[in-house]
Amino acid sequence: MATGKKSARRKGDATTINEVAARAGVSPMTVSRVINGNGNVRDSTRERVLRAIRELGYTPNLAASSLAAAQATRIALIYTNPSAAYLRELLLGALRGTARTAVQLVIDAWDELDADGERASARALAKSVAGVILPPPLCESKVVLSELAAAGVPVVAIASDLRGTGISRVRIDDFNASKETAAYLISLGHRHIGYIKGNPDQTASARRFEGFQAALDEAGIAADPALVQQGYFTYRSGLKAAEKLLARRSRPTAIMAANDDMAAAVVSVAHRRGLEVPGHLSVVGFDDSSAATTVWPELTTVRQPIASMADSAIDILLRTIRQRESEPRVLVDHVVAHTLVKRASVAPPAARD
Repeated sequence: MATGKKSARRKGDATTINEVAARAGVSPMTVSRVINGNGNVRDSTRERVLRAIRELGYTPNLAASSLAAAQATRIALIYTNPSAAYLRELLLGALRGTARTAVQLVIDAWDELDADGERASARALAKSVAGVILPPPLCESKVVLSELAAAGVPVVAIASDLRGTGISRVRIDDFNASKETAAYLISLGHRHIGYIKGNPDQTASARRFEGFQAALDEAGIAADPALVQQGYFTYRSGLKAAEKLLARRSRPTAIMAANDDMAAAVVSVAHRRGLEVPGHLSVVGFDDSSAATTVWPELTTVRQPIASMADSAIDILLRTIRQRESEPRVLVDHVVAHTLVKRASVAPPAARD
């Protein structure tokens, strides 16, 4: 015969998070935040929740709570990068990192935005995500960085050596990577080396060119401004720069480009002019993106592990997000190893007539 009384808890029934929340006078989400060590909880509230957990003998499902916390974390990757090959590697690493951690990833392109557009977009973004990953060139936009900083949103920059910005970074040593590459060409006998710069608004461009110059200086090779052309990390800019360099009466025996897209363009111009690579011209790129192996001959290049860098950026960002508010924010400058990948686009210089 049924009665109006609720049945007592059966022995062995587990205490639920809702019961803990009711005892502490808070929401289940607040209990979850306390369990996961989230810093956005007042100390007095945290103590009430912990006391309720002790009194009720609540044992959280740590695996489930970790997953729930991850799924409740939304981070953004915002890009405006002209290199499709670079972007492909970047997204691969970011997706791999978010799949491993189960966080929500928001991906958006901010192409062709002026300063006002970047400012408005950054303000809107700050209201909807817990952290942001910025690859170049957005990672060096003062407008974007200042807006996100003002909103207290943590940022991790990829492939940036911009200092004094109060953000964490994942990068390679662009200076030494470029210096090592130029030294390799010099060791083969090249002394008349052309160079195509990257976008002038990015610190990586400056560091790579500085490394190139340092290698020339150490070898006692006088720098020739006529052998340096401005590029913008795009295939088209590489075409224009290569045309200028290879139209010279005394053309270079080797050309270094600040990324693979521009180096691939050099190979294309060389072939069109009837020059053999590497018989008449050695060509070197940077990044080891898919562009390096889709041209013939395949490019000698610096391997920048872009996908791994994006994956690492996810980890750094999550650690920052989950820090307690009372703890000082730790800035990370994570420098990953680079590799000079030697392929078929480089050889000793041919004897000149």
